[in-house]
Amino acid sequence: MNKYKETFGVDISKDVFDVHGSESGHEQYKNDETGFKKLLKSLPKDSLVAMEATGYYHYRLAQFLYKNGVEVSVINPLSIKRFIQMKLSKVKTDKSDSKAICEYALINEVPIYNALTDVQSECLQLFRLLDTYLKQRTATKNKMHGEEALGLPSMFVYRSLRRNKKQLDKEIIAIEARILSLVKEDQQHQLTLLTSIPGIGQKTALFLIVVTDGFSKFENASQLCSYVGITPTIRDSGSSVRGRSRISKVGNRKLRNLLFLCSFNACKHNKACRELYERIVNKGKSKKLALIAVANKLLKQCFSIATSGRPYDETHVSVLPR
Repeated sequence: MNKYKETFGVDISKDVFDVHGSESGHEQYKNDETGFKKLLKSLPKDSLVAMEATGYYHYRLAQFLYKNGVEVSVINPLSIKRFIQMKLSKVKTDKSDSKAICEYALINEVPIYNALTDVQSECLQLFRLLDTYLKQRTATKNKMHGEEALGLPSMFVYRSLRRNKKQLDKEIIAIEARILSLVKEDQQHQLTLLTSIPGIGQKTALFLIVVTDGFSKFENASQLCSYVGITPTIRDSGSSVRGRSRISKVGNRKLRNLLFLCSFNACKHNKACRELYERIVNKGKSKKLALIAVANKLLKQCFSIATSGRPYDETHVSVLPR
């Protein structure tokens, strides 16, 4: 049974956001400080406001409501999408989406939002910008290679690309340094613990600390693995469907990619990961499947070490659950 006096579903776009109350129905507000205050005045005491995680748009409203004492839930957009599909809805508008979010929050146990600190907020922004610059640098490198392949590249074009890459290199170094200094302020001990794990580099450790809020967002390693999206999904039905097991890929893609890259090093230098890799390959399984299993193992090691407060120890991490 829903414990809140009224539940509200919010669908947010760039300029406005639509709100559907379980008792009061539909309203629309401007997506700015004025609209936030109008919504706040209209909310009954002991209300729940549920919204999708929509990148930049949901963040300001969620932070505003949280700081004003309102219970907020930020829901995975995929959950809402599946819910709407299950209802076989033929209408797709901002108004109908806000109603669907409200209905979803009424019948499901939804996560309660915890506001980010200023340090966490800046770190997430920095990581998003870093990701953008890394993609731009890769595109610039590819373009430079393409120009070289022509045989007679335009020197003007080539020099422009080289200047662009040089500037991106400088920005990336500056952002990484800023992230490191911010995390050291709050989580130096945890950063030291994570980088003691063979295979986990500083960048992956930083990203793990930031996106997991110092591992406080998860009660156990299985929840964290599900969030990242490196848990296997089983495709097995009746006597005819025998699909291959694969990772879910429903989760944090950036973190999943970082861990997969770390798994190569872990297979060489991390005793438990090396043994796991060899055991899977010796059974005739693919190397890629073995590396995914190693990434899963690495993440469980990270959770165990970060939450226990003890540095990496081969004898300790070898007995982690598989």
